[in-house]
Amino acid sequence: MRVWRDLSDVPGDLGRTVATIGNFDGMHLGHQHVVRRAREVAGEVGVDTAIDGVVAVTFDPHPIAVLRPEHAPPTLTTIEQRLRLLGQAGVDEVLVIPFSRDVAAWTPEEFIDRILVDTLHVKAVVVGANFRFGNRAAGDCNLLRSAGLEHDFGVEEVSLDGGPQVWSSTYVRTCLAAGDVTGAAEALGRVFTVTGTVIEGDKRGRELGFPTANVPVRPGAAAPADGVYAGRLTMLDGPDAETSYPAAISVGTNPTFAGERERRVESYVLDRTDLDLYGREVEVAFIERLRGMVRFDSIDDLLLAMADDVDRARAILAD
Repeated sequence: MRVWRDLSDVPGDLGRTVATIGNFDGMHLGHQHVVRRAREVAGEVGVDTAIDGVVAVTFDPHPIAVLRPEHAPPTLTTIEQRLRLLGQAGVDEVLVIPFSRDVAAWTPEEFIDRILVDTLHVKAVVVGANFRFGNRAAGDCNLLRSAGLEHDFGVEEVSLDGGPQVWSSTYVRTCLAAGDVTGAAEALGRVFTVTGTVIEGDKRGRELGFPTANVPVRPGAAAPADGVYAGRLTMLDGPDAETSYPAAISVGTNPTFAGERERRVESYVLDRTDLDLYGREVEVAFIERLRGMVRFDSIDDLLLAMADDVDRARAILAD
């Protein structure tokens, strides 16, 4: 999959393409459905996916983070995760538009001319239901269809149905905020994950017999509600990259202990105290919620709860 990070990166001799446009944050089942339909449309209109193919147009940073940062939603994926997931979903190229106030000021007609016609030479455009674009979101599918008649491209609007539920990034965030990682996984078509570099923590887990790999929650990123979860920790670098371990995972600030702390994802690899993970890049996958976060009155009460969490996580992950 080719990635273009600016309009100027797109080859001038690019042939006719099928484009799909969106933020694609999370690449949930609705997004995947749109990409699948774009590939089908490519075959229907005679676009050879072995040559030019299906192009996903996305934006970085998220437009709301530029226009109204105080209202920006927590992101489900980094741009690099988004690119990987778009490739897995079946796009051939991704055009990442560096979003700015200048880009936000483009009229819908400018957006169509600059991106779809002059740069991507689209033969068809496939977008999700209620797609809006251009300055003040003034453009819609009706405007796209009118432009298509002038510039020889078709337009298809795809419903983001998931049975009774319409899949959306907002729905996934709502699930995560409630600690419903199984609901989030259902909408995503995969378990929700957090990635990051393991940092040194307070080392209380090691002192208590449950050493944890601590990953700070990335600023502006979504994470499951504070609580304890069963999941897996996967190495992303080093000679054991892609090795996965069952884990009991805590999200929060350790309220049992005094002091201000940043919110962290702390993973105890079940029955392992020999792993040196500091500085390693890891991915933490959330499979099932065990309980909410609790402030315990004593260390003994905490230890009893942690032992129970580990037993329950082991039973879940053994299935």
